[in-house]
Amino acid sequence: MSEPRVVFAHGKESGPWGSKIQHLATIAQTQGFAVESLDYSDLMDPLARVERLVDHAPAGAPLILVGSSMGGYVSAMACDALEPEALLLMAPALYLDGYPGEPAGCPDDTIVVHGWDDDIVPLDSSYTFAKSRRAALHVVADGHRLAESIEFIGALFSAQLKRALDRV
Repeated sequence: MSEPRVVFAHGKESGPWGSKIQHLATIAQTQGFAVESLDYSDLMDPLARVERLVDHAPAGAPLILVGSSMGGYVSAMACDALEPEALLLMAPALYLDGYPGEPAGCPDDTIVVHGWDDDIVPLDSSYTFAKSRRAALHVVADGHRLAESIEFIGALFSAQLKRALDRV
């Protein structure tokens, strides 16, 4: 049996170890998870990023995928191939021009966090995704980067990790 693992996917303009990922990685490590954050900064095509994650074939028991913005699209689109136990999406870039497809195979334990004041990805995208899956959707008083909500997201993530460990 492989160790518990969290794999992060960063957004289009950020890097693999931005402040949100660092914060969430610390929470995951404290709970005994190995953490990975692939570098996608050389790829601007969202489908190429999905392919990189799927080809990387991360394994974990449980496996948790976490993505922000374009990384949310990447994590959601990789679910069918990677079969994670849980999924955390922050302002995921779903249903936008240039981001084709409908995510499949998303786990029952899927959480979406989106800011009311997001000027990059419309809130409707997260609502559409969450509604069709009955996923937990948290709308916060924040913008696209969710910088003011990191403690709240961390608490949601910590509880999600505990649930995933309990199910394995």
